Amino acid sequence: MQPQHQTQRKGLHLGPWGIYFSAKLALYAEQAIGFHALENLALALFVALPLRAPWLRRMRQAVALPLGLALLYYDSWLPPVSRLLDRAAHLGDFSPAFVLEFVARFAEPGSLLVFVLLWGAYRLLRRVARLDTMVMATLAALSIHASLPALSRPFLALGVQPTQAEEPPAPGTPAWSMLLDTRLRAFHTEEARRHVTLHAPAPDAVPFDVLFLHVCSLSWDDLDYAGLRNHPLFGHFQILFRDFNSAASYSTPAAVRLLRANCGQPPHAALGEPAPEGCYLFPSLARLGFETQKVLNHDGRFDDFASRLTENGLPEAPLNLSGLGAALHAFDGSPVYDDLQVLSRWWGRRLATEAPRVAAYYNTITLHDGNHPVRATGNMLGSRRSYPRRLRRLLDDLETFLRTLEAGARPMMVILIPEHGAAMRGDRLQIPGLREIPTPRVTRVPAAVAFIGARSVAGGPVLIDRPSSYLALSALLDRALDSNVFGTGIFDPAALTADLPATPFVAENAGSVVIRQAGAYAVRLADEPWMPYPETPPLVERIPAALRLTVFERRGPSLRDVSSPPARR
Repeated sequence: MQPQHQTQRKGLHLGPWGIYFSAKLALYAEQAIGFHALENLALALFVALPLRAPWLRRMRQAVALPLGLALLYYDSWLPPVSRLLDRAAHLGDFSPAFVLEFVARFAEPGSLLVFVLLWGAYRLLRRVARLDTMVMATLAALSIHASLPALSRPFLALGVQPTQAEEPPAPGTPAWSMLLDTRLRAFHTEEARRHVTLHAPAPDAVPFDVLFLHVCSLSWDDLDYAGLRNHPLFGHFQILFRDFNSAASYSTPAAVRLLRANCGQPPHAALGEPAPEGCYLFPSLARLGFETQKVLNHDGRFDDFASRLTENGLPEAPLNLSGLGAALHAFDGSPVYDDLQVLSRWWGRRLATEAPRVAAYYNTITLHDGNHPVRATGNMLGSRRSYPRRLRRLLDDLETFLRTLEAGARPMMVILIPEHGAAMRGDRLQIPGLREIPTPRVTRVPAAVAFIGARSVAGGPVLIDRPSSYLALSALLDRALDSNVFGTGIFDPAALTADLPATPFVAENAGSVVIRQAGAYAVRLADEPWMPYPETPPLVERIPAALRLTVFERRGPSLRDVSSPPARR
């Protein structure tokens, strides 16, 4: 009988780690993850080198497993560990049901099917091909390729750049990354110079109110996901922005950007610093004679949201919601109140005040990920599956409220402006619900403006297809104040929106930036170089629906069946 060490294979042998590296290479080819080639090659060499002593092999596996998990996370598009540590203080605020649901999205039926197919293909191919050798060769080739851009950077730094006569640099090259860095710096420099000054209306102008409907978790892509892009609500608006960029993927940065809409788009890092006085929208309206008001359908405590609103110009005390019953529980267990009831209460209080002009900010989190019905046990529907029902309910409520305003005699400019999308479909870089990267699916939102009580010459909404952001809303508000929209008989929305300020697409979050360049999108994550944003659907979406078991994504009892909110007043 031969000694055990003589039965070991000679040369490099990956063993079960071959599946690990093959799966990662397949995911990288699909742009479902990034890939740090040198680090992966080092790990592959570590697990493949032959060791004779069994205890050394066991020790190596004990070290390699956590290294492999850490490297997989490092290669993924998940938030940097530093970002997770920053958010760790809020982890206890999330309900256990929501945490379990969110984690389960990493292992949806379609994704599990993809991994089963990859595992089966690997098992079959290794019988007819030397897969270990192929995997190691691929890792070595990718490592050599990854080192080439680093070798070329010193030459770029010395000024070896494409001339005007040359073709633009190819996406993914160091020259292309430098071009995008330059574009981003130029964008922020230009935006710092832009501002809008709100002018006082003429003494004889018809006074009107301004109401901002700031909706959490609603993008054009979410409307398509729920099949509600053509909801009747949008027929009540005279102006509809189809390429509006909220520039943020989280609520607090989005709110700060809106409340500083008089100035151009600042970098994300500047949102925590005070802005010039003229940037603040609501203090500017207050100086023009508007009484400013804050209305929320939640308590505003998470992430100090309500306090940040106050810091950026809104009154400290929101509308009192005592006596209203919660329609939903949020991801942290706090109450979420019925939109129509909250807005109706505000409207009643508005009619009771003698202020000639009111500017109100309403924030709703009805669509936020993790919300669940009050009377449900745990989170039985699942936040993602209940999203289309919650969205329909919200849109219905907003339409009912607009009909109430239209039936009244109070002139009002209503501005619908979502904070960001819910990312209900996800994409190649992020699972459903993850919004760390402010992708176009998350930040392109359906902003719209209605002039309640003013007659429009247009038969339908004027569609704004120019890339726009908050400065366009501020400019539109200034034009409405300056042109006496409600006292001119019939006004022309097309004339009112002509040449509104355009804003090139740039969206930012802590540690990530997305920019539109030459009709395509590029993303930069933390200190990584720029990369083209993958536009094609992920592999799991190209699998036939019957195989992806989409029944698990859409079916479930109706939201109204599970939790009926208190009777409307």
